[in-house]
Amino acid sequence: MERDPFGFPVVRNWPAIDAAGMIEVDRLMIGHYDISLPQMMENAGRALATLASVRFLGRDPRGTHVVVLAGGGGNGGGALVAARRLAGWGARVSIVLSQDPAAMAPVPARQLAILERMGLQPGGQPDDGIDLILDGLIGYSLHGVPRGRVAELISWARAASAPVLSLDVPSGFDAASGKTLDPSMVAVATLTLAAPKIGLSTCAAAGDLYVADISVPPTLYCRLPQPLSVPPFSAGDILRIAKVSESATAPLMSQ
Repeated sequence: MERDPFGFPVVRNWPAIDAAGMIEVDRLMIGHYDISLPQMMENAGRALATLASVRFLGRDPRGTHVVVLAGGGGNGGGALVAARRLAGWGARVSIVLSQDPAAMAPVPARQLAILERMGLQPGGQPDDGIDLILDGLIGYSLHGVPRGRVAELISWARAASAPVLSLDVPSGFDAASGKTLDPSMVAVATLTLAAPKIGLSTCAAAGDLYVADISVPPTLYCRLPQPLSVPPFSAGDILRIAKVSESATAPLMSQ
């Protein structure tokens, strides 16, 4: 099987889903299959930490400095799980929130509480010495252009010299329309979850596109109002999705 320069299996023509479809996936995961949000969040965060380590940190996070930008919803919770994993693997992790901790949803707030018990307190943006920025500010549920603290953190990350790895979508990407709003994060790579959101495969701001298995049962996609045929993750938990512009015969290159 074809692999990208970092060893991840390459797939082509993976089916995409829009924001409404992903809302239904999440609803069925919890309501029909009894797969909880913390389980999905743990899977997403573990995959994000793995991609961060393999692609950006030389497979050994020890001694590296990772800044985790976390919103108050599920996307932020996944990034916080990745923060815990990377800290456990030896990275120095700085956590930057886009809102007051009291305003976070319950499940991401629980992830933050775990990190605080580990001695990792949220703070401001570091000035320098950053090896990687994890973007967990906004996921597929974006409504309107980013504003306030979120917009400020997007601008900060865009001005930083460190590469950005986004979770699910680059913050500022509208999964309902498939368009990139202003401001938007510009990522070197994006790890999308379960299936790429419509428009990501042609979105320059997403960078290289990967997809992670968060344990969605294949039969779930048949229950959607617009059923999808999603292949199994038989080659691995993280797959590289070749973009439309990438030839099926030319080797994939890293950015």
